[in-house]
Amino acid sequence: MPASEPANTPPSEAAPPARPWYRALLQVAAWLGGGALAGLLAALLVVAVALAVAYPNLPDIGSLTDYRPKLPLRVYSADGVLLGEFGEERRNFTPIAQIPQVMKDAVLAAEDARFYQHGGVDYKGVARAALENLRDARSQGASTITMQVARNFYLSTEKTFTRKIYEILLALRIESVLNKDQILELYMNQIFLGQRASGFAAAAEVYFGKPLKDVTIAEAAMLAGLPKAPSAYNPIANPRRAQVRQRYIIQRMFENGFITEEQHDAALEQVLRYRVASDHGVHAEFAAENARLLVHAQYGDETYARGLNVYLTLNAAEQSAAYRALRQGLMDYELRQVYRGPEAYVDLPADPDKLDARVAEALNDHPDNDDLRAAVVLEASPRKVVAMLQSGDTITVTGDGLRPVTSGLAARAGPKVQIRRGAVVRAMQGPKKDWRLTQLPEVEGAFVALDPRTGAIRALVGGFDFGKNKFNHVTQAWRQPGSSFKPFIYSAALEKGFTPATVINDAPLFFDADATGSQPWEPKNYDGKFDGPLPLVTALAKSKNMVSIRILQAIGPPYAQEWIQRFGFEADKHPAYLTMALGAGSVTPMQMATAYSVFANGGLRITPHLIARIVDGKGRVVVDTPPVPADESVRVLDARNAFVMNSLLQAITRYGTAARAQATLRRSDVYGKTGTTNDSMDAWFAGFHPTVTAVVWIGYDNPRKLGDRETGGGLALPVWINWMAQALKGVPVQPYEPPAGVVESAGGWMFDDHAQGAGVQSLGLQDALPAAPSTEERNSILDLFRR
Repeated sequence: MPASEPANTPPSEAAPPARPWYRALLQVAAWLGGGALAGLLAALLVVAVALAVAYPNLPDIGSLTDYRPKLPLRVYSADGVLLGEFGEERRNFTPIAQIPQVMKDAVLAAEDARFYQHGGVDYKGVARAALENLRDARSQGASTITMQVARNFYLSTEKTFTRKIYEILLALRIESVLNKDQILELYMNQIFLGQRASGFAAAAEVYFGKPLKDVTIAEAAMLAGLPKAPSAYNPIANPRRAQVRQRYIIQRMFENGFITEEQHDAALEQVLRYRVASDHGVHAEFAAENARLLVHAQYGDETYARGLNVYLTLNAAEQSAAYRALRQGLMDYELRQVYRGPEAYVDLPADPDKLDARVAEALNDHPDNDDLRAAVVLEASPRKVVAMLQSGDTITVTGDGLRPVTSGLAARAGPKVQIRRGAVVRAMQGPKKDWRLTQLPEVEGAFVALDPRTGAIRALVGGFDFGKNKFNHVTQAWRQPGSSFKPFIYSAALEKGFTPATVINDAPLFFDADATGSQPWEPKNYDGKFDGPLPLVTALAKSKNMVSIRILQAIGPPYAQEWIQRFGFEADKHPAYLTMALGAGSVTPMQMATAYSVFANGGLRITPHLIARIVDGKGRVVVDTPPVPADESVRVLDARNAFVMNSLLQAITRYGTAARAQATLRRSDVYGKTGTTNDSMDAWFAGFHPTVTAVVWIGYDNPRKLGDRETGGGLALPVWINWMAQALKGVPVQPYEPPAGVVESAGGWMFDDHAQGAGVQSLGLQDALPAAPSTEERNSILDLFRR
């Protein structure tokens, strides 16, 4: 393994003779010369015999000359932000020339100040350790850096005289094969430093959240103290003990001339800031895990040892915006739910001096969930709650901050719901730094955004919290799409002569079991009202169920079932019954994003992809899949069909169920459809801009009602708008250009061969609306309510 040797590095020792054990014996003997005692000579004889016996049994050290450390799989965003790391060890292999001098000096001061002067073994120290071992059967220190390399690569950790002998011989052999810089490079990349970090580059990231090149003298000294005992000197777990060790190393650096007195004093004064788990800024756990699965499918177990760096298509800022938008949407919904009670109750000591420790212990089982902080209640009343956080800080919650947990503070609250002293609750800080009590949500959600031109995924959030639930709702959740599926039925209808101006009756319908595949069915509109004859464009904008059913009935469910496969839907997930008009089949959010992208890009079916490129541990690009715009070879829909459908979807965001979209974003080039399933079990919004498609789903894992007034427009749409506001910032308005084959009339855009009355003019006008009740019937109903 090549390594450049700095100009100020002392030359390596000459290669040892063919029998290194003999040289070791002579050098130890020279040190023991003079008035050595007979007992020491006896010990020397034992060492000599051990060296002679052990030398032929030494392992081959060829692996050191071709060092291939286990390097974890790392997943990065397109703009180079680390999103995830997988493997038993965290390691960033760093060539010796790139390791800062301050870090090398700190290690030498702590472990082996004479590293560049000795030949691999500190014989004086070894002899002393050997004699101590003979006395009490416990080996002592005196291991040089070379000896530690020998131990770390080839030997066990047991403390025995035999292991020390092998350590010495291996060190001598290593010094005969590698130069000093190569040995130090091995040591500084291989040594375990706690927190799953191997090597100082990884440790700098883990403990300080910065690259190794940026560490200060004080930080380097803290890291250099870890090899002796990573757990005992862990600065996060044992700060006092770690500081003692650090200050000792700073002193050693000064004594060995590595730093000046001024630098020494400044290093002792520096207050170190450690990285904590919450410092991981970009939440892309679901995307990173998805990437891991894809890479593992190709490389198997080598995935976690080759040092593969996987770069995704998503952007860190957009991913963060998606995480925050979905999380806010779910928490806003949770604030409207009945309080289910504290997560636990703990007994608190009466002694105030013991309170902090007890709270810290209790909250170990209830870690903070990002901005949802766990807290133990110290005092509670309907008007005020005082609680302590894991940090030991005390918060006071009053007024509106208590509204979400009102039932838990009521006098009649049940024992499992009541908020009282010792209750473990959740608190969230608002934008004005005021605190609010809430609870971890049970509801789940999904968000996915992709580029409809290339299929590159721009953001992916598979649920509320990956740590709590690793099920990826974007790719794994099969849910009913509800009304968000209607556009695909309307797209099929355009090919059968329907136009935006076709008048369709929004009147009641009833079907027997043969039409639905299950049982008699009398569908309703969401609001329970019927508006009579409506233009098709208005019916879709208002999401009228009766109109959608009449359209599907007219074109035939088998035809529609075949048509939707163009968008990537599976026929067996959407039985050819009239219920398909209301989205009674099963889809995933990723399927919906792919399908809506067909509209967004003018009729091309793209394949979503997450991985842009993979680079191996040596910097070689092994996979390179840059975004490529889709072409005519993947066309599944005529451009004119997509264009007319986009005009219908634009009406929805202008004055329909998603009118909030254009009003909030203040732009007309956004398109989409809300979706709410039967009994409000699923809430959707699927929409797009010419440059990005995004889909939001919200619901419970075990389907149940979200609430009588909860809809896709009220739950999912705000999440979509929130994210789009970030994604479209600075993006100019981009209206679609009309393709060949369409004309515009008073009723809107339509196929040119359906213009001037050539298409379907009306449907279902013969069906009557329910008759209004007579005065007598109305009075009878009122009498019933009065009773």
